[in-house]
This record gives sequence, structure tokens and C-alpha cells, in this order.
Amino acid sequence: MKIDKLPPGARFHWKGGNYTKVGPMTAAADSGGVDFIPKHATLQPIPGEAWATEAEEEPTPALDSVKVRAAFETYHRAALRLVDDAGRLELESARVRFLAEIG
Repeated sequence: MKIDKLPPGARFHWKGGNYTKVGPMTAAADSGGVDFIPKHATLQPIPGEAWATEAEEEPTPALDSVKVRAAFETYHRAALRLVDDAGRLELESARVRFLAEIG
């Protein structure tokens, strides 16, 4: 496994030594000191110790299209108040394109 796939605290064997991951690319050696572990290094589990796997990420909830449209319209009305007539025409054109793209 690669260092960037291990969670902090995971222990592994590399180059004849045992290590504990302490940073994104660093690990503390059991013999002392902290070493940089290259991303390309292939790490092995310490015999008799299982690696904890990274917690699965929560799925991102789907956006509520009604809320998205309402928020966009609120933003659009505020933007219209800040621009001149030419800007309003451009904003309206952009609004039409945006709404067409999101369906």
C-alpha cells in the first residue's frame, strides 16, 4: 500500500524498519526519528498487525433542485440591483443559459 492511502496511526514495515504514520508523507520509526516516506514507496503491513482501513466517506447528498433554483433566483435579483441597464441584459442572458443548462 502507498503512504497516502494509510490513515494516521497505521503501522507498517519499510526498508527493514517498523513505522507509524504521523503525517501525510511522514512516519515515526520505532527506533526513533521521523522519516519522509516517498509516495511511490510500497509499504508492507507489520506481521501480525492488521491495517485499519480509512473510514468510508459519507456519500454527498443530492442537491434539492427547488432549493438550488430559489437560491439562484435570490442571487440573480440581488445582482440585477447592482448593475446598469447593459449589465442587466447580460445577466438576464446568463440566467437563461444557466437555467437551460441545469434543466
